[in-house]
Amino acid sequence: MNEPIWWQSGTIYQIYPRSFQDSNSDGIGDLRGIESRLDDLQALGIEAIWISPIYPSPMADFGYDVADYTGIDPRFGTLDDFDSLLKAAHDRGLKLLLDFVPNHSSSEHPWFVESRASRDSPKRDWYIWRDPAPGGGPPNNWISDFGGPAWEYDEATGQYYYHAFLKEQPDLNWRNPELRRAMLDVLRFWFDRGVDGFRIDVLWHMIKHRDFPDNPANPAYTPAMGEMHQVLQLHSTDQPEVHGIAADMRRVADRYPERVLVGEIYLPVDRLMHYYGRGEPGVHLPFNFQLIEAPWEARSLARLIAEYEAALPADGWPNWVLGNHDRPRAATRFGVAQARVAAMLLLTLRGTPTIYYGDEIGMADVAIPRIRCRIPASCASPASGSAAIRCARQWHGMRAPMPAFRPLRRGCRSILTGRRAMSPPSVRIRTRCGGSITICWRCDGRVPLCRWAIGCRSNARAACSPTNAAPATNGCLSCSISATPPKALRYPNGPRDCRFCSPPGPATILRYWARTKAIFSDEDRDAGADRMAHAAPALRPMGIGDEPAHRGAGRTRS
Repeated sequence: MNEPIWWQSGTIYQIYPRSFQDSNSDGIGDLRGIESRLDDLQALGIEAIWISPIYPSPMADFGYDVADYTGIDPRFGTLDDFDSLLKAAHDRGLKLLLDFVPNHSSSEHPWFVESRASRDSPKRDWYIWRDPAPGGGPPNNWISDFGGPAWEYDEATGQYYYHAFLKEQPDLNWRNPELRRAMLDVLRFWFDRGVDGFRIDVLWHMIKHRDFPDNPANPAYTPAMGEMHQVLQLHSTDQPEVHGIAADMRRVADRYPERVLVGEIYLPVDRLMHYYGRGEPGVHLPFNFQLIEAPWEARSLARLIAEYEAALPADGWPNWVLGNHDRPRAATRFGVAQARVAAMLLLTLRGTPTIYYGDEIGMADVAIPRIRCRIPASCASPASGSAAIRCARQWHGMRAPMPAFRPLRRGCRSILTGRRAMSPPSVRIRTRCGGSITICWRCDGRVPLCRWAIGCRSNARAACSPTNAAPATNGCLSCSISATPPKALRYPNGPRDCRFCSPPGPATILRYWARTKAIFSDEDRDAGADRMAHAAPALRPMGIGDEPAHRGAGRTRS
């Protein structure tokens, strides 16, 4: 069996740089601040950091309006600062991904300044310009994702330009071959510098219907849905030609060893799967946002997981996302107790998990008065919560976060999906009740336990799968395990502190996290056992039973 590529065996950690860590006390997070926290990130056990846009920008949309694709905004530092961060990350074995924003630029980008100078400009066709409708007004009924018409009239040239988002974010015309070459050169610039991959912003928006027909009305529309949903984006997004663009990007990435492309795509699963490639490879990981959008109900989640796994193409690697900079945080959506269950689910499912900064310590949204809101998405649509979830990363007074974000390794079979992952080592625990639990750990011995697949409601009896060292006798006085991980990887606090000695339902696992300072706060650490008992029923339809009373359950302390 082939060894997995790093992005198949690690967790991606998203950093919103403006609010992550400020190194010079100007109130804005920066690249040096991120570098100063690399040891903390390494201790999490993550594999890669993805940094939201750091390019020069007027900040109409906080960096997603790019004025120079090959520079660094002075607010965040310099190219030298970036190179230092990249080297420091690589020295620690961490990968670094950048946010690529290819659908639109800033209206202050030199390309657009030249494009709007006259109808005869050489770069006129680098953007999407249309004459007014025959009776006057916008060329069609397309609506900006931030509300209002998606067309802005330019008095000087007598035409409209298209913007899927803010009017300060004119859409690039990817049908123009010169523009396409210029944007692919941007990828090469950063790959040559050593970047390990890109998250591609709004990939499914990048090509529009050639004839710009009206979008059909949405028969299910209600005002609570937001203005953009008045029409169905049939002609303004997800056009067949977009897969050719993804293939072009993939060809660029494949010229560099072990690079990854992650696509932001909000589409139903059947259409999402096309972005793995249609006839030729597309992006490696089309983001799967279902855990963000789905009702938090166990039977619905079980069905969602099964349908996603069944839809994957033969060579498609799954991925899961629990939160990001555009959606309310998990602790706000579900509550703190259920956020723990959500984190367990994210880190248990087969595939690559992506975690948003602060979610590992249970950060919740912070109420921000509308008058102080400076993020267009949340000002235009307060329900989006963008401002609240981009709040400053909490560093002071925090406890160590959850251990080792590592995906399931070879020999591990997720009870939720029934499918195996790709790389060693692991221990498969067979239980007297007929269930099983797979325990995985890091090969370097620094962090013992990292990922769980659950299906047990009784005492455990272990049978080791192949590892890098021979099994050792446990010596635990509280359970019936007959084999354990290598001695160096055992639970550190003595023979009675066996992580298997209580029935491994979700409450036990979460108590383990709480008692080893691997949960979110001091309050949670003290109250974790009581609160976590309420988490168990939430996942019962996935095959997880209640925990019977059992000696030693949740009693160990670090």
